[in-house]
Amino acid sequence: MQSSFNSQNKFSTLELLHLMKKISVYFFIIIVAFSFSACDPYQKLLKSSDLNLKLTKAKEFYNKEEYEKAIPLFEEVLATFRGTKNFEPVYYYYAWCQYGSENYLMAAYHFKYLAENFPNSDHSAECEYMGAYCYNLLSPDVNLDQEDTKKALDAMQLFINNHPEDSRVEKANEIITQLREKLELKATRAAELYYNITSYKAAIIGFKNILKDYPDTKKADYITFSILKSSYEYATQSIPTKKEERFNETLTYYFNFIDKFATSKYAKDAQRIYEDSKAQLNKLKNNNNN
Repeated sequence: MQSSFNSQNKFSTLELLHLMKKISVYFFIIIVAFSFSACDPYQKLLKSSDLNLKLTKAKEFYNKEEYEKAIPLFEEVLATFRGTKNFEPVYYYYAWCQYGSENYLMAAYHFKYLAENFPNSDHSAECEYMGAYCYNLLSPDVNLDQEDTKKALDAMQLFINNHPEDSRVEKANEIITQLREKLELKATRAAELYYNITSYKAAIIGFKNILKDYPDTKKADYITFSILKSSYEYATQSIPTKKEERFNETLTYYFNFIDKFATSKYAKDAQRIYEDSKAQLNKLKNNNNN
């Protein structure tokens, strides 16, 4: 019994010693880390009250592309420079630091702020373009929400309107084309989805809106044919009292398609829809006569 107690007591003592050793190591690591931190020149710089030094070092970090180090320093300087002539040039550095750190949402905000609040600055056009460009970089995959794509499109168009002679206008137009194509593809997939789930009326509206919103689309024949095809399916599934009206609408869509795209690869399929629609109308007419 006594032997057992001594064994347990010895075991507990060993555990305690082991625990104390671990705690000592832990505190040693903390002390060493704190010592290094205290000696770190960057940490000393952050704690410094010398704003000129901080600004000089911030620019050095910027030039070295060490943006994460530059940002806190510029933020401290900006807080003091607000309302002075030095505020705008420092803010310009700060916006570019956000861009360099790939914080595109923040960069877009700051470039836009510069463009709107300092319209007479030499950097005004550049900042307006960069604000739009950052939204372009935020534009997501076509399957996701396209809010940033729309923001980029509007901002880039505003840049062109405000600075039609700027050297970046050609690039801005290229970006606008890419953004519009993405939005068009998004809209096309949505209309196709309506067709695939047999919501043909919604599909017709969706495809029509594409032609309205993107009149210069490269897929005008496909979109116009899709309206025809959706109309045909809509008429086919309609109740008897609506079939005549809707097959006649299908014929109208056919003539609109064939007048514009007689040589399209979809022309043969369009012809089959036309012939069947005529046959359905004749069948309805015969049934009504009987």
